[in-house]
Amino acid sequence: MEPDPPQETHPAPDAGDPSPSDHAGGDMPAGDGAEPEAAADGPPGPLAPGLYIVATPIGAARDITLRALDILRTADLLAAEDTRSLRRLMAIHGIRRDGRTIIASHDHNAGQQLPRLIAALRDGRSVALVSDAGTPLVADPGYRLVREAQAADLPVRAAPGASALLAALAVAGLPTDRFLFAGFLPVKAGARTRSLAELAAVPATLVFFESPRRLAGSLAAMAETLGAERQAAVCRELTKRFEEVRRGTLGELAAAHAAEGPPKGEIVVVIGPPPERVAGPEALDEALAAALEGASVRDAADSVARSLGLPRRVVYARALEISRE
Repeated sequence: MEPDPPQETHPAPDAGDPSPSDHAGGDMPAGDGAEPEAAADGPPGPLAPGLYIVATPIGAARDITLRALDILRTADLLAAEDTRSLRRLMAIHGIRRDGRTIIASHDHNAGQQLPRLIAALRDGRSVALVSDAGTPLVADPGYRLVREAQAADLPVRAAPGASALLAALAVAGLPTDRFLFAGFLPVKAGARTRSLAELAAVPATLVFFESPRRLAGSLAAMAETLGAERQAAVCRELTKRFEEVRRGTLGELAAAHAAEGPPKGEIVVVIGPPPERVAGPEALDEALAAALEGASVRDAADSVARSLGLPRRVVYARALEISRE
């Protein structure tokens, strides 16, 4: 996916909320019930050498783990997408720099900083990597550093925590048993439509990040390509003072945001799976079989697409298959 401009994806936090702004994260599948290793929960001590991928809050500053605070207190070197956000977070939690180096590490200076960070890891130092907020690497910088560290057989450890992706899934009220994170859609309309068309038939809930000024246009494209009747939620400013979740069909949400103009803050769009994923794949075939008895393939596809709220191209392709059978 084409990355979003930094000024769009990382707006300043709400007035009165000293926490840094948004981004995403991930989570690990459930384990076998074994107890966590004692070392992970023990008192803070010298940090073992290696690269630490540290999740930071997406809004409320207190949404940070004790382990993340320990790492930020004791890491030899701190690498941040935005050093100002990291300094502000450290100040909120009373973490002193104590002469340690804080460097900016992002996609634009990777050629200069990446060798420096790998050299520090080779020297046996501990390096904490944080993005502007949330979990690094999820629609944020860090992939190249992790890849090169692993290629050099250097330790890479995750300190999981806040996640705009998971927070949105938790409050959207849509199926979460299967989901696909699609990041940011391309900026240009044609590329955006092509990307959505590729995702139209994915049998899972879809999650996107979007900028406020492009939200109305993206929702309109989603309604046209994925189906206007598809259930969705627009999640704004998650964990912040003006948090808002608006639910409805894509058509309803597109019309509302087109009328209101761009909102403020960070946006996550969650779209429920295609209706056949919810009702079962046989629902589409049954509807098409009945419609094809008295109509052409084109007319039957049009009728079923409207009734089920499915993208016409998906229904038409399946109608062709059934007619040939």
